[in-house]
Amino acid sequence: QVQLVESGGGSVQAGGSLRLSCAASGRTFSVYAMGWFRQAPGKEREFVATVTWGGRTLSSDSVKGRFTVSRDNAKNTVYLQMNSLKEEDTAVYYCASGRNRYASGYDLREGDYDSWGQGTRVTVSS
Repeated sequence: QVQLVESGGGSVQAGGSLRLSCAASGRTFSVYAMGWFRQAPGKEREFVATVTWGGRTLSSDSVKGRFTVSRDNAKNTVYLQMNSLKEEDTAVYYCASGRNRYASGYDLREGDYDSWGQGTRVTVSS
């Protein structure tokens, strides 16, 4: 099982930026997709962005154009660069590691992932 540790959360004013990091250990990082999800207060956890093992990325419509997911296989780390933050981006952000090696397509559902970080809180204020 892979261990995932997120960092980089915090409080920021609307319009600001944050960069989340997720360091992975415990299995070969480069052959699995990595994803970011978030859970706002009182809401279910939702998909934010994913990067395939090959480096292709996909983001949800709510963050497209503002958030960028990337990975550094040499550092076993996935990133989420968040720009132009809005109050509605306030949530606990979780990174996750894909269930299948060399998965084809994009992993968009929680069930596509088998390992989760502890989460990092992001608070955006006006």
